Amino acid sequence: MAGIGVLALLAAAGLAGLTPGVSSASSHREAPLVAGDPRADNTDVYAFTSPDKPDTVTLVANWIPFEEPNGGPNFYPFADDAHYNIKIDSDGDGKADTTYTWTFTNHYKDEANQFLYNTGVVNNLTDPTLNFTQTYTLTVTRADGSTKTLLKDVPAAPSNVGKASMPDYERLRKQATLEVPGGGQTYAGQASDPFFLDLRVFDLLYGGNLKESGHNTLAGYNVNTIALQVPKADLALKGDATRNPVIGVWSTTDRKGAVVADSRTNSPDKGGEGKKDDKGGEAGWHQVSRLGNPLVNEVVVPLKYKDAFNALPPVEDHTVTPVVNAVKDPIVPKLVQSIYGIPAPATPRNDLVEIFLTGISKNSGGPIQADLNSQLLNADVSKAAFTPSEELRLNMAVPVTAQPNRLGVLGGDLQGYPNGRRLNDDVVDIELQALEGAAQTGTIVPALAAGDGVNAPYRQPSGSFPYVALPSTLAVNQADAAHPGGGVEAGLGGLARGAGTPVAGAAALCGGVLLTGAGVLVLRRRRAAQ
Repeated sequence: MAGIGVLALLAAAGLAGLTPGVSSASSHREAPLVAGDPRADNTDVYAFTSPDKPDTVTLVANWIPFEEPNGGPNFYPFADDAHYNIKIDSDGDGKADTTYTWTFTNHYKDEANQFLYNTGVVNNLTDPTLNFTQTYTLTVTRADGSTKTLLKDVPAAPSNVGKASMPDYERLRKQATLEVPGGGQTYAGQASDPFFLDLRVFDLLYGGNLKESGHNTLAGYNVNTIALQVPKADLALKGDATRNPVIGVWSTTDRKGAVVADSRTNSPDKGGEGKKDDKGGEAGWHQVSRLGNPLVNEVVVPLKYKDAFNALPPVEDHTVTPVVNAVKDPIVPKLVQSIYGIPAPATPRNDLVEIFLTGISKNSGGPIQADLNSQLLNADVSKAAFTPSEELRLNMAVPVTAQPNRLGVLGGDLQGYPNGRRLNDDVVDIELQALEGAAQTGTIVPALAAGDGVNAPYRQPSGSFPYVALPSTLAVNQADAAHPGGGVEAGLGGLARGAGTPVAGAAALCGGVLLTGAGVLVLRRRRAAQ
C-alpha cells in the first residue's frame, strides 16, 4: 500500500548495494516484484495495548492487498509454502528476540470432481459443504534459537464467499479465534482492510488540488489477517514489562528457495537445510517481505532498492549511508513545496531519524526532548548494544486512552501512532504533518490540515479480539441505482442481523481534522511511564 504521508524513515537506511537475484521474490505492493507474489505481500502492521485486556498486547499483520470480495472461485488462501512471521525486538539491538511464525496447510474434501470453494451453505468450519479449508501451526522462537509449538493443525477462517454461502461469518470467525497456551488468543482469516487513504495521491499529489482528495480507495476491499494477543510479559525484555516496557515490532514473509543477492559480496545469500543463515532465519528460507512502520518503502525507498529492502533485517538499516541521507533530506516535502508552495523544513531531518530509527527518548541524541518509545528507556537495555533500526515501537506502559484521538501523539494521545499503531490511527495525516515539521514546531501546517480527507477505516474495528472488522462481500466495482459510481458498501455477510439491515459507513473518530500543538507540547513535558 502507499500514501502521501510516509515519514521518510530510515527503514530504507539499510539498502545500499543490494540488488535482487535471479530467483528473488517480492514484498509489498510498492516493490516491483510484488505482482508476482501477492500472498507474500505484507500490507500493514499494528501493535497496541488491548483496550479490553490492558495486561496484554495485540499484534495484527495483514497480507494480500486489494482482495475484491467476489474474487472466486479460489478466493484468497494464505500461501502454503511460506512462513508468516511477527517479530519482537525487546532490547533494541535490531534483532528479533521473539518470533511468532504461522505456517499453513491446504485441505480439500473433493479436489478431483469439484471446482467450488464451498458446495452449500457454511455455518461451521467443520461443515462438509466447506470444500476448501486451511489449517496452520503456530510456533514461537526465542533469541537463543529455541522453538516451541504453541498450536498445531488448527483451523483458519475461510474467505467470506458471500451472504448466501456464509450467512454468519462472525460465527466462523469466533470458531477460528483460538486460545494460545500460556495466555492470549490468535486468529487467522479474512477481514475488511483497516487501512484508509486516498490513493489518488500518486496523480502528482491529487493533481495539485487538495480538494480532489477525500475518497477512501480501499473501501470495500479485504485482506488476510493474522492477529495475536499475548501477555505483555511474553514480549518484554527479561519478561519484565515494568522495567522494560518498550518493544519494537515488524512482520515478515519467508519463502523457501527465494534468493536475494547482495552485490556487496556479489553472491546470493545461501543456506543449507537444518542450519541458521547469517540473518538469523532458518536456512533454506529467505525473507521476501518486511514491514514495520507504515508507508516507508512505498515513497521513501528508491525503486532500485525496494525489493532489496524487503529482504533486509532491521539490524542492517543504519549501515547504508545513501538512503539514510535521503531520509534526512526527504523527497516528499520538496514535492509538496514545488506543487503547493509550502516551504519544506530545513535539513537534516534528525527528527525523522529519531522518530523511526531510534525511537523517541531524551537520551537518543535527537531534537525531540521527550521520553516515549525507544528501547533505550528499558532499564535492562545495554546502551552499547543498541542499534538504530526501523521498527514499529510500542511503549506498553502507556495507559489505554479512554477517548482515542486518530492523530495519535500529534493530537495529544500518547497511546497513538507513532507509539505503536492502532486500527484507527490516521497514519497518513500524522506522517504528512511530521514530514512537514509538526514534531519540530508543535503546530500543524494549516494548509495541509485536512490531510487526504479520509479519517477512518471503511468499517469500524470491534471492541474485542481480533478487533479488525468483518470482511466485505459486495463487489467493489458493483454499480447500481444506489451506487452509480461503483459500490463500496459492505455486503451483510457475517454482520447480518436480519434482511435489509444496512451497514453504516465508518465515522471519523474525532470529527474533522482540527489539530493543535498540544500533543507535541504534552509530549515534551511528560515523561512516558517506564
